[in-house]
Amino acid sequence: MRHKQSDYMHWSKTRSRARFNLATSGVAPFPLRDLPVNFEELEINGDNSYGYAQLQQAIATHHGVDPDCVVESAGTSMANHLAMAAIIEPGDEVLIEHPAYGPILDIAHYLEANVKRFRRAEENGWAIDPAEVRRCVSPKTRLIVITNLHNPTSALTSESVLSEIADIARSVGALVLVDEVYLDAVYADTPGTSFHLGPEFVVTSSLTKVYGVSGLRCGWILAQPDLAWKMRRLNDLYSATPVFPGELLSVAVFQHINLFRERARRIVEADRKLLRDFLKQQWAVSAVETKWGTTSFVRLSHSRGSNTDAFLERLLSEFDTSAVPGRFFEMPDHFRIGMGVNTEMFAEGLNRITRALA
Repeated sequence: MRHKQSDYMHWSKTRSRARFNLATSGVAPFPLRDLPVNFEELEINGDNSYGYAQLQQAIATHHGVDPDCVVESAGTSMANHLAMAAIIEPGDEVLIEHPAYGPILDIAHYLEANVKRFRRAEENGWAIDPAEVRRCVSPKTRLIVITNLHNPTSALTSESVLSEIADIARSVGALVLVDEVYLDAVYADTPGTSFHLGPEFVVTSSLTKVYGVSGLRCGWILAQPDLAWKMRRLNDLYSATPVFPGELLSVAVFQHINLFRERARRIVEADRKLLRDFLKQQWAVSAVETKWGTTSFVRLSHSRGSNTDAFLERLLSEFDTSAVPGRFFEMPDHFRIGMGVNTEMFAEGLNRITRALA
């Protein structure tokens, strides 16, 4: 029986809102009025049967790839769905990191994959251990799935580790799917896409998390041309053609992309400093400190761990503050908080967590 819903997405849409919303995963929305674009040039319809050429080129230029390797999608979630659906068949073995972003697991189960897991250890800073991947992979493995930056922890995976994973995948004839939607939140010495590390890599990303324009639903997949074409044809079953005005606006974002990124960077870095100070002052919570990313994965102390859901319910009902329960990442003694929306709001949200813990 296929899983036909995402519990996390339902919670996010119905239970995450609060005056002090730390359940976010992306940066603050960029105001449409501030977008440097001539709105008189917008059109409702255009030539975009298998992608709008200017947007295809903008994405390709952003990553330094051929436009034939670019597949447009409605955000990263649809990109992940398209990529997996084009690569695997029911019963194929898929190896996915643990903890994992819930909807990625939901997609794999929906596609009737045989899902296996490899562990990211908190005591190792949530880093990927290639030896653990090698231990868990098998000759039946068709796809290895990771996020970089890791969702929910924001741990960065280095090129050397990614290359080791590619070697492991190659040894069993598998591909490696890397969700890179948070990678551009590495604000200094930003790594290039893993797509350049070898033909084993399929990459998904979007403008939704780091740039504050999630409403455009501008997502994409990077894949070898033959596989990319298979994904475009598969998308005929899902969304047929994208929303053309959204594509035009997305091209405008790419033309001024550093403006969007730097605006968000200031907020994220201010919030990260507040989070660092908060964690130093708290005995009841802890988190692996990361330099980058818009999310942090916080552990409630062992004495309180079994009550994390109850704590978050009280945080919401009594303190009007929300955070994402760790159960959606298979870690029920944790919760995820988001940075990059509003520093004043973030500071007060942390203050209310402190009060709720007291």
